[in-house]
Formats: sequence, structure tokens, C-alpha cells
Amino acid sequence: MHDPPIYLDNHATTRTDPRVVESMIPFFLDDYGNAASTSHRFGWTASDAVDRSREQVAMALEVEAKDVIFTSGATESNNLAIKGLARGCAGAGRDHLITAASEHRAVLDPMKRLAREGWRLTVVGCDGQGLIDPDRIAAAITEKTLLVSVMTANNEVGAINPITEIGQICRARGVFFHTDAAQAVGKIPLTGILENVDLLSLSAHKFHGPKGIGALYVNRRRPGLKLMPLFDGGGHERGLRSGTLPVPLVVGLGAAIELADRERPAEAERIMTLRERLHAGIARMVPAIRLNGPIHGRLPGNLNLSFQHVDGEALLMTLRDLAVSSGSACSSMEPEPSHVLTAMGLDEESARASLRFGLGRFTTTEEIDRAAAAVATAVQALRKHSIAWSAPG
Repeated sequence: MHDPPIYLDNHATTRTDPRVVESMIPFFLDDYGNAASTSHRFGWTASDAVDRSREQVAMALEVEAKDVIFTSGATESNNLAIKGLARGCAGAGRDHLITAASEHRAVLDPMKRLAREGWRLTVVGCDGQGLIDPDRIAAAITEKTLLVSVMTANNEVGAINPITEIGQICRARGVFFHTDAAQAVGKIPLTGILENVDLLSLSAHKFHGPKGIGALYVNRRRPGLKLMPLFDGGGHERGLRSGTLPVPLVVGLGAAIELADRERPAEAERIMTLRERLHAGIARMVPAIRLNGPIHGRLPGNLNLSFQHVDGEALLMTLRDLAVSSGSACSSMEPEPSHVLTAMGLDEESARASLRFGLGRFTTTEEIDRAAAAVATAVQALRKHSIAWSAPG
């Protein structure tokens, strides 16, 4: 009997937890009211469900519920944070933005859009582990800087950035600070790191919630912080995000973030053990591999490896029953190698010959062992046909 495929692409998206699905079902079938309809019981029930989900998000982030704005996901949250702040504060005398070369396209592209509109943009580099040095951020800030955006944890190599230190620098210099925490929420403890964060983006489908729903934390107590909505119509979400709320998805986001927050300590330990088992298993069978990203201080479920003298596209095609990726899923159709890996200093060949493994809540030990064997078999087969490859020894 053919073995089932193995899913190790949990940075791209995750399977929705059945407990989350169960929480959503009533709001598809029975409690289907519009949360903005305040004249009848159906609307009141939907509104109460939205309020509860907002509280669940706020509790996980340790922020006030009124500061949580529901969006369609982290991409929209990033766009609202970056474009919304820039346009909301236009004319205030600050026209400079800072981000990092290793950011997700959902941050880099809005920044580049603003640059085409006349904003000045500085893109700081990362180190060889994919980490952002707070000193680089400090050196880039000028009296004209409005916003710094640095992700909490990298989506490709799992590097966890020093958000606390970067936030402190921004606050001391009077600069707004945004962080894309899509990969971090539910994976690592966030206690204390939001003290100097003004805007934070997240997406439910990254922590076993439904696709199509996310949130933006907006620190309303920060003087001068003003966002211009991306679109108008109805003034929902305190005027920042018009549109009828998808109540079932909002409920799913709340349930998913509560589960992730509650189960995170034990789950992170389990997943980290599986990750190390996968790394050790591949390394035992395959010579000449490189770990991309830090050994410590990385997301528990992230493993990114480069395989010397192997064509990355051929490797992915060979691993048909193993769901992994060679970069961000949001830009996987791009012909260029990973911009994160090249920013870290990898040459094009090494960047193209890299695989990102993303472990999640439903990953099993048996799947890890099968995956290690499959990768080893595929790499060995491809190297037999590589002119450049000469097995060590």
C-alpha cells in the first residue's frame, strides 16, 4: 500500500484544527447574523461572538481588546499598517521608512510602493543567520524617519529577531515600530516584547486557524499614530477596516489563538524535538549539507537546509510525496532564488538547492523518519548525475 504524502510546509499554511472548525460551524448554520446588525437577536449573537474573539486575541498578545482590528490576513494587516500610517501621517514632516532585506514580500512590496510614491526607503541588511542587528536599525534612523518594520520571526529560516531591543530604539527616537508576527504568534512566547511595538500583524492560518482572517494590533495610546484606511464603506472596525465581518472566520481566529497560546509550551518542545530528529536523520545519511539560520533562537518547527551540488527544482520534483518548499509560498512562482537566503550571503546555487521544512501540530515521529529517508534518497540519486559532486572520502 502506498504511503500517504507528508505535509511539512506549515510555514506556508497549517491544517485547521478540528476544534477550531467545531467552534465555527454554528456561525455558518444557525448563528449566521451580521455582527453590525444591532436591531435583532441574530446580530447580537454575532456581535457577542466577535467581541469574544477580540478578547481572545487580546489576551494572547497581552494588549487591550479595543486595539485589535480584524483583517483578511497578515498581508492586509501589513498593508494597513505601512500604507495606512504613511498616508495617515503624510505632511507631518517625516518621509523616511526603514525595513530589512529579509522581510516577507507583504512588507517589502508595500514599502516599495510607497517609495515609488515619493517616500524615502532604507532597506537594512541581515547577518549570515538571517538576524537583524538593532545597531543597523539605530544607524539608519534619522530625524525624518516615520516607521521601522522588522518581522518578529523569519518565515524562511526561522530566525527570531531582537524585537524588544529594536522597539526600545524606535521608542527612544520617536519612531513608530511595526512587526509582522505572522510566523511567531502561537509558536514563541510574546510576553513583554510588545511593550514598544505600535503595530503588529498576524494571520490565523499560520497557527491552525482558518484562511482569510487575521488581525492588526494598533497601539492607540501612542501619540501621533494615525492610520488612513485602505478602503472605505461602512466604517467597521473603528473606521479602519470597512466591510462585513466574516463571523465564522473571526470565531475561528479566536479559538485558534487561544488554543495555540494555551498549548504552546508543551507543543513547542515536542515540535523542536521532532525538528532535531529530522535534522539529525538527514545529516546522518546525507553529507555536505548546510543549516541556514541560527542553531538557537529560531522557530521550533523551522528547518532550512542547503544541499551541495543538487538542483533545487529537481529536488522538489523528486520529493513528490513530501510537501516542503524552497522559499516563501507567497512568492514561490518567482524564478529567482530566495531573497532571504541571498540576503544572508548564500550564492545562487546554494540558495536554489535549499529546502524549508515546516513542522506543525499534526506532524508525527513516523512522518519525520519517512521524510528524512525520502530526502536522503532523492539527494543521493541527484548527486549521482551531478558532474560537480564528488562524495567526500
